[in-house]
This record gives sequence, C-alpha cells and structure tokens, in this order.
Amino acid sequence: MELMGIMKRNLSRLINDTRNYIGLLRKRPIEEVYTKLIQGTQLDHHLPNYGDDAAVIHWKDGYLLLAADGMMTRLLVNEPYAAGKASVMVTVNDIYAMGGRPLAMVNVLASGDDAQRSKVIDGIRKGCEKLQVPMVGGHLHPDASSEAPSLSVAILGYANKLLRSHLAAPGDDLIFAADLNGQVGCYSVVSWDANSGKTSEELIHRLEVLPIIAEKGWSQACKDVSNAGLLGTLSIMMENSGRGADIDLDAIPCPPELDLLDWLVSFQSFGFILSVKPETSQSVIDLFRERSIHAAVVGRVTEQRKVTIRSGSESQTVFDFTTDRITGITCRLAGAHPNIEMRKMISGRKNSG
Repeated sequence: MELMGIMKRNLSRLINDTRNYIGLLRKRPIEEVYTKLIQGTQLDHHLPNYGDDAAVIHWKDGYLLLAADGMMTRLLVNEPYAAGKASVMVTVNDIYAMGGRPLAMVNVLASGDDAQRSKVIDGIRKGCEKLQVPMVGGHLHPDASSEAPSLSVAILGYANKLLRSHLAAPGDDLIFAADLNGQVGCYSVVSWDANSGKTSEELIHRLEVLPIIAEKGWSQACKDVSNAGLLGTLSIMMENSGRGADIDLDAIPCPPELDLLDWLVSFQSFGFILSVKPETSQSVIDLFRERSIHAAVVGRVTEQRKVTIRSGSESQTVFDFTTDRITGITCRLAGAHPNIEMRKMISGRKNSG
C-alpha cells in the first residue's frame, strides 16, 4: 500500500508539472490567433489546418509545405549562437514531421548589437550546413535592443504524401521515436541535444525515416516533440484529433542522463510521436532502429477524449478535452471527421489527375 501511495503521488506531481510547464502554457494564446486568422478561411489550393506543423498547399502531384518558427527571447539573449542553430533545426523538423523534405528558408532577424547578431548569424549558418537546407533570403532590423532581439525563420518544403496532426485514430499505437545518443542541451530551456557531434549525413539519414513512413502509408499522423515536451506534444495531437490516449510511462525510452520528469518536458532535437495502425507498428519501429533511433509503442489512441498516464497499476488523467484546452484547435469543433476529410482529399487528387 505504501508503494502504491508513492506511485500515486509521483503521478500527481508529474501531471501537475506537465500541465503547468511553461512550454505548454505558451500554447494557450494560439487559439485566438487560429480562430481569427485561420479557422474558416476559404479553401482553394490548401488543405484545412487543424494544428499541423506546416500549412499544406496542393502542388502538381504532391504538396508544398510552408512553416514558420520564432525563437524565444531569453534563448536569443542568453545563447545567441544556440538560438541561431535551433531556428534552423525546429523549422526543418516541422517539414519532416509532415512527411516532407525541406527546400529553402528565409529569416527575419532583429538585433542592434553587433556581437549578438554575429553569433546568431553564425548559428544559423551552422544549422544550414548541418541540415543541408539553404537560407535564401530574409530581412534585418539592425536597431533592436540587445535585451529584446527577435528571430523568425520560414521554410518551404515538399511532400509526396502527408503526415498530419489531427489524424490519430482510435486503436492506433502511439510510437515515440527519439535519439538517446546525445547530451543535455542549452541551459535556457530544458532540452536534449542529439545533433551535436553528428555529421550532416547522419542527421539527414535519421530524418529521412519520416517521409519514407508517409510514402509507405504506415502512418497518417505525426508531430515533432518541441517546447511542449513529449507528454504535451502527444496531448496536443490528441486535442487536434478529437481523441484521447492511454500512455504507459514505463514504456517510454529515456536517456540515463535525465530523470523521466525532465525528459517528458524536454525540447528535443530529434523526437517524434506517430499514430500508427498496430499491424504496421513493428515496421515503423524497425525502420527507426535500423537508423540508430530508439522507438517504442508508448500508448494507444482512444475514442474517449482523455489523456491518461499509467505506471504499474496506477493510472491518472492528465487532460480531459471535454473541459480542458491546450491550443483549442480540434477537428471536432470544425465539424470535420478525419476519415471523411482523407477520402475527400484522395478523391480530389484523383479528379485533378
């Protein structure tokens, strides 16, 4: 009984820390922006967006992917070189998470401090070299205060087939894939750096798993683990999909350098969560492992709109999306059913051919 009490207290602490983690709380204002700027937008060549990591635009026999990310001010102030590198990494990961491959990037940089600006630019250049994506243009504000710099990067990619944020289906396995061969990252945010010390060829070889999975039809839903952490990112995918999940904490691959709580909120340079039909789960896991990536089934998608976590015999609810919101973006509120949308999309592609 005492052991069960300890486990219950540990789960309660983990849930409290996850729900109140700053990386997750920063997602809340997204709902207003999404409602005013994106929801209800008249569709022409682009697909509806229910929380995707990139916008999707029909193009010839595939899709153009358009994404943008901005760096946190404290990271730019405290670690400008790391911020520059991260600006490339996060946008590149967004494209791969959608099943695509990056083509080119542009940036908007604001910094009036010569030394700070130089470090940011050096970081961007290093990131472009490592991930083999060109920076082809941008805009500079050279008069911003050194205490209030800003950096945003936009990226264009292309996909033959897509991975979406809102297509997790009840009964799917949830596979977490991460590179545990790394080190604790920058100190401004809780992070895990699995990119440093690896060649460009190694990094691209890892990332190519995602478009291969999409093109083989092994998964329809994926998100990269960013500043919301693993549990937060997984929960956002369930919110987008109008679904829930049962997560087995004991099944989550975790590097020995971090305890589980830190790992669950870590910003990851290579971490992805995929929703996969059970009959193809082993193929997905094997493909990751062939490329030295740790991958495991860590839970299952449920019809009930609750995200629960369990360890041993103890289980508790993290989010109940009948009352809770993270981003507020869900295909349910839009009246869209994922399977219907996919059929329409496929039909449209056939008719256009």
